[in-house]
Formats: sequence, C-alpha cells, structure tokens
Amino acid sequence: MFVSDFRKEFYEVVQSQRVLLFVASDVDALCACKILQALFQCDHVQYTLVPVSGWQELETSFLEHKEQFRHFILINCGANVDLLDILQPDEDTIFFVCDTHRPVNVINVYNNTQIKLLIKQDDDLEVPAYEDIFRDEEEDEEHSGNDSDGSEPSEKRTRLEEEIVEETMRRRQRREWEARRRDILFDYEQYEYHGTSSAMVMFELAWMLSKDLNDMLWWAIVGLTDQWVQDKITQMKYVTDVGVLQRHVSRHNHRNEDEENTLSVDCTRISFEYDLRLALYQHWSLHDSLCNTSYTAARFKLWSVHGQKRLQEFLADMGLPLKQVKQKFQAMDISLKENLREMIEESANKFGMKDMRVQTFSIHFGFKHKFLASDVVFATMSLMESPERDGSGTDHFIQALDSLSRSNLDKLYHGLELAKKQLRATQQTIASCLCTNLVISQGPFLYCSLMEGTPDVVLFSRPASLSLLSKHLLKSFVCSTKNRRCKLLPLVMAAPLSVEHGTVTVVGIPPETDSSDRKNFFGRAFEKAAESTSSRMLHNHFDLSVIELKAEDRSKFLDALISLLS
Repeated sequence: MFVSDFRKEFYEVVQSQRVLLFVASDVDALCACKILQALFQCDHVQYTLVPVSGWQELETSFLEHKEQFRHFILINCGANVDLLDILQPDEDTIFFVCDTHRPVNVINVYNNTQIKLLIKQDDDLEVPAYEDIFRDEEEDEEHSGNDSDGSEPSEKRTRLEEEIVEETMRRRQRREWEARRRDILFDYEQYEYHGTSSAMVMFELAWMLSKDLNDMLWWAIVGLTDQWVQDKITQMKYVTDVGVLQRHVSRHNHRNEDEENTLSVDCTRISFEYDLRLALYQHWSLHDSLCNTSYTAARFKLWSVHGQKRLQEFLADMGLPLKQVKQKFQAMDISLKENLREMIEESANKFGMKDMRVQTFSIHFGFKHKFLASDVVFATMSLMESPERDGSGTDHFIQALDSLSRSNLDKLYHGLELAKKQLRATQQTIASCLCTNLVISQGPFLYCSLMEGTPDVVLFSRPASLSLLSKHLLKSFVCSTKNRRCKLLPLVMAAPLSVEHGTVTVVGIPPETDSSDRKNFFGRAFEKAAESTSSRMLHNHFDLSVIELKAEDRSKFLDALISLLS
C-alpha cells in the first residue's frame, strides 16, 4: 500500500527498530541511501547496509538476514515485481519500498500489511481499481444437491434447468471479467518508465522532519541529475523537479548574498546554474569535452571527416585559439572564461544546437573545488561500474558511496578520471559502430552487437554503462541516417558479459524522438520472446529492459522478437 504520512507510518516505525537497507547499484539509490544514513545517524537508528545489483543478490541477501530483522527498506528495487512471491517472507516481515521503477506491481499496491510503498502520489501512477483486478471466490455450490425429494418431478426439472442457466451465466461473466482483467493488466504493465527520484523523496522526508542539511540537498540534486543524464525522465519532468529543488537551494544558501552573515570560505555553497551541456568540461579541456559529450558529438557527426571540419569551424566561429581550447579548462585565459558560456551558446545556435545550456546546480567546497551535479553523477557511476578487477562489486559500491561525501574528494577526483576514460571509450565505440555499419535495421527495431575482442568492450559489460552507450549510439545514429523510417525505430543492443559462461547482456532502448515519453516496452517483449523460443534468459537486473542471454540462443531470440514486434 502507499504510505501517505512518511513521518508517522515510516520514520517513526523504523526509528525504534533495527533495520536492513537493500540499496540498488545506481547513483540515485546511493544518494537516497546517503540521506537516509544521515537521518539515521541523527536519531541513532541501528541499521545494516547491503548493496544489491540484481534480483539474485536480493534473494540470497534476504535469506541470509531474514532471521535477524523484521523491517527492511528497499531503495530503487522491488516496486515493479510481486515482492512477496519472490522473497517468500514470514507473516510479520515489513518491507518499505522507495523505488523509481514504474509501473508499481498491483499486488504491492493492494497489500496493506507487509508492503509499504514510499512513492509520491502525484506521479501519474494510473493503478487499476481493486475490483477490476481482484475478485472474491464465491462459487455458489450450495445450489446443487439441496432439492427436497417430495416435490414433483416436473418442478425438479424446471428448477434444475434454471440452475444450469444461472451457472452458465456465472461462468460466462467470470470469463468476461478475466479477459477484461488481462487487458487492463496488459495496458498497465506494458511500458516500463521511471518516477520521481528516490533521493528527492528521501530529501522531502528530511525536510518534513526539519533535519534537512545542505549536504542532503546536494545528494537530492545529484539523484535527480542522474535520472536526467541517463535519460530516465522527460525534459519536462526534469525542469519541474529542478524548480522544486531550486526553492530549497535558495532557502539553504541565501546567506552568501548577505554581507553581514557571510559564510566562511571553506563552507559548502550550492548554486543554481544555467550551464553548458558539456560533460566534465571544467575538469577537462574544452576540446575533449566537445568531442566526448554525446549531444555535441552527435550533432557535429564527429565520427566523420566532415564532422571534424565542422567542429573546427565551430571553434573558429567562437574565436577561441586552438591552444586555449586544447589545454585544461582551469588553465585557460580568465578573459576567455568570463564570457565562455555566452560565446558557446551563440555559436551553437548558428550550428543548429538550440539546447546547448541546461538548468543545473553546482557545489563549491571553499575556493578550490567546484563541481557540477553532472560531474558527480559521471564520477560516481564510473566508480560503481569500474571494470578494475581489484575489488568486488561491494567494494566499488562503497567507494562510490564514499565519493559523495565532502571529506573524500580524492575519491571523487579518481572517479572523474575514470569517467573521462568511459566517455572516450563510449564515443570511440559509437564511431566504430557507425563507420562499420554495425547498426542494422531488423524491421521493427535497430540492432547492434558488440563483438568479443572489440576495444574497451569490458567497459560495457555492466548494465548502466551499456544502457548509456546504447542511448548515445541511438542519438548519433538518428543524426547520421538519411532513412526517415529508421529515425523512429527503437534499438536493441548486445554486448559480451562472460566468455566462460557464454552469456551476453541485451538492452532495449525506446525510440529517440523529441516527444518521447521515455516509456520502454522491451521488458515485456523480451519475456514473451524468450518464453516462445525457450531461450535461456535471466531477468536479473532491476530494469526489466536489461537481460542476460545465452550467446547461442541469440539468433532464435531475435527472430521471435522481430515476429512479436512486427
């Protein structure tokens, strides 16, 4: 059931308990976790934190800990499946689920005792009505066998005929209701999409409790920016949520303008920015950032010679010397940096890039350290999905979690270096896919497969990295193709996961259109295609549109997907 009063029905309940936190491996979940940890620290709540990267880990971790805990909090996992069916908990176990995945499973919505959903009601959830989905089993079997023996045979026969007609009607009504239920559930569960950021939901809880700090606000901002960077929400939703956070930023950071009450220079300051849509440009050179940001790389078509020429023309139009553009942003002439944003925006408009600037936030730690919210998202994501073999997934999770703290700036800077590598590899892979025509039209969708042995392929075996690569590849393909029909198609992409097990990761990306509502139909389609061909598939990831598949089943799985979507 949906929790209406987060303070009473959630926080005050767990405050006096030992709780277990299951946190999914994404940046928004990490930020929500940081906010909750800070609240728990304020109130001395005992908790255990367990990172989970998929359903299998969630199940095994739950089995390990279910004897010691009665209250479980799930962040960014658990809302879109029947949780009780998967975990089989005891009667007195209670799950608090704060998850952005939609649609929310109807059994979770209508379970009033064990499942408590920490989900904002103002998201358009469109949950079907209870009576359309559930029905009491009242089979009227007492009609048969209770006739009195003393009555006339003709009366008996008439009554029997009436009962048969009644029974037939009842069965027909039941069949109609079941057919209607199937249609309603199909319409409701057909598309997968994302709701309000979990970090924002947790920040609102902190605000309700009057315990919100600047650090918590920054984590809420990073959680929202993660959704925008990964294209999980529409531009409209992003702008609306930025507006909500902007009011909190003004409330927390207004002392900077007041001369009498100025903060000391080493304090944290958050400010609203209308900044450039360039990845990590303040920690890189402007040239590298232009080349490795998907927005500019796709618009300039940088994988072609003509695209490289257009980039040179763009820089010439701005009047920036190449020497300045290719050195670190921090070392550029101050006179050039002052009007840089306006210069870039003006030139970008001439080159058809109307959305070169975007609403975002930045944080200052004293004079020296300044980060945009998107910088932190890229750094944290790279730390978490790091291909380095020196640690387990949990080590990477802890490192990423630590990098969000003010006291661990060295980890954040390490994350930025990893992010640069990842962004370079992404653009190089996109260039090779487009130049060698690896993106092929399969009819109802586009398909691209990364081969084992491709440079940097190990960077894309993790789901978030592969999803981001697929989204950027689709954007670039739409900019490069002249075929109008192909511009409207979704993309299915496969990358090798494990050579020894012979498995591949497959992701499905919805079509790239301006009016796209970011709703993804591949989750259900993958399930049906695998069922009909008995393909060995594992739906282990919390996003249903990401699956693991046996490499030898790939061709029959794709054939089934083509016939299903045609």
